[in-house]
Amino acid sequence: MARYVTIKENKDFSRLYRRGKSYVSPVLVTYVMKNRGGTPRYGITTGKKIGNAVKRSRARRVIRAAYDTLFPELRGGYDLIFVARGKTPFVKSQVVKKAMRQHLKTAGVIDDKQQVPR
Repeated sequence: MARYVTIKENKDFSRLYRRGKSYVSPVLVTYVMKNRGGTPRYGITTGKKIGNAVKRSRARRVIRAAYDTLFPELRGGYDLIFVARGKTPFVKSQVVKKAMRQHLKTAGVIDDKQQVPR
């Protein structure tokens, strides 16, 4: 089984945008919704407002790096969509990680008891 399961289909993104709970910060928007599977699935979107292809790619890399470090702390059974904001390509992954941790903790996806030492 793959370590990361990604969301790729438009219908899954649309479902999360419509029915998922959203959390907003200056560098990241997170949509969270329970799924029937036991593993967490994630998707990343970067729109044209972010900038050219280089900036959009950097935003995706920064978000993916933050997700990689938080993955061991996640509970299974959630779909997550991360949407880059205008500031995302210009910040370090630690800033995105801090915002992502706060969003996921508020949503109940990260269990406080299972925290891995930083």
